[in-house]
Amino acid sequence: MRSLPSLHTLAAMALLAAPVAARAQSADAAPTIIVNGPDVGQVAPDFTATWADASGARATPVKLSGLKGKVVVLAFYPKDRSSGCTAELTKFRDQYSTLFGQDVVVLPVSVDDIPSHVSWAADMKFPFALVSDPQLNTASLYGSRSAGRPTANRTVYVIGKDGKVAWREMKFNALNEDAYTALAAAIAKARGA
Repeated sequence: MRSLPSLHTLAAMALLAAPVAARAQSADAAPTIIVNGPDVGQVAPDFTATWADASGARATPVKLSGLKGKVVVLAFYPKDRSSGCTAELTKFRDQYSTLFGQDVVVLPVSVDDIPSHVSWAADMKFPFALVSDPQLNTASLYGSRSAGRPTANRTVYVIGKDGKVAWREMKFNALNEDAYTALAAAIAKARGA
């Protein structure tokens, strides 16, 4: 006798069959989990979220569509102050001018709240703001949500000036120099250099 697929399997199959554009949503809607995230060449799902730097919460939430015309690096990480996340964001800080430059918007995203981001950014002297995604809404849009865990997976997207995904690494290895070399090449390509 053949068994029927589980509800979880059916839901995952439906998500995979739906076009990415149909899976994007407003900030008020419940998050849709995109199993694999948007592919290279697809329009990056829009989102709006709170963010903060060492001086405090930014007055206006960040909206991805408001950054069209700029290269954006969207870097999901599990938690402020954890070892791998500290290694990754410290590398971003230390190589900011050579890896990114002033014409690239760097958006590290985690579940941490604004006070945690402000404190960590001040302690670490990050030259970029940290995005707060406590309900994993943005992580869900980008296939970066961990099944069964209350954090995002470590994934990095480079979004081109046209608002499309130019590069992605769904398992970014923060401790491997090759990961940063590949990221730098993707940013240069998206920048048109």
